[in-house]
Amino acid sequence: MKIRKNYLETSVLLLLFFLLTWMVTNVDVKPIGPEGSVIGLSTLNRQVFETIGVHLIWYTITDWLGILPILIAFGFAILGLVQVIQRRSLLRVDNDILILGCYFVIVVAAYLFFEMYIINYRPVILQEGLEASFPSSHTMIVLCIMAAAIEQFRRRINQPKLRWCVCFVSCAIIAVTIIGRLVSGVHWMTDIVAGVLLGTALFSLYLSFVKEYNK
Repeated sequence: MKIRKNYLETSVLLLLFFLLTWMVTNVDVKPIGPEGSVIGLSTLNRQVFETIGVHLIWYTITDWLGILPILIAFGFAILGLVQVIQRRSLLRVDNDILILGCYFVIVVAAYLFFEMYIINYRPVILQEGLEASFPSSHTMIVLCIMAAAIEQFRRRINQPKLRWCVCFVSCAIIAVTIIGRLVSGVHWMTDIVAGVLLGTALFSLYLSFVKEYNK
């Protein structure tokens, strides 16, 4: 019953993400971005952007903070590789680690898809020309990796205080990334919301598979 609930939550989150994507491409679309680039829900997005403004220090902070989740993902990849070497078979690797590897592949695929299929562009030009902005890939990736890391820490760290500390830090990284990315002004508000929805949906899918196949 709990597994079905997880799959239902995943479906609802994906539905909300696709609904937001449709709205961003079809509702109140106006050329309010740099170089006349268009954005849906433009009235709402412009109001939020003008209210918050641009604070590139938060862009820098969240960029540097994003290195830690990547290192953690590599750490789990190394753990899987060590298990393959020690157990001399990929099939003998812990199921949750195998699922985690497939999950990371899906996350990377989602990132690449939205880099190629551009929904809208950033509200500011950072370097040279327009850059893809929807969903906030930084938000999505950090959320996906750190949420999965929390699940792994809960399973693999036996010391309660250490487990609490690393889970708290992981939650803080997610929160700072989401808030910092919005405050930085390098994304429209709908980019951040979409990143959270997609990231949470992918994590919910990962959690569903872990609970079903890692018994």
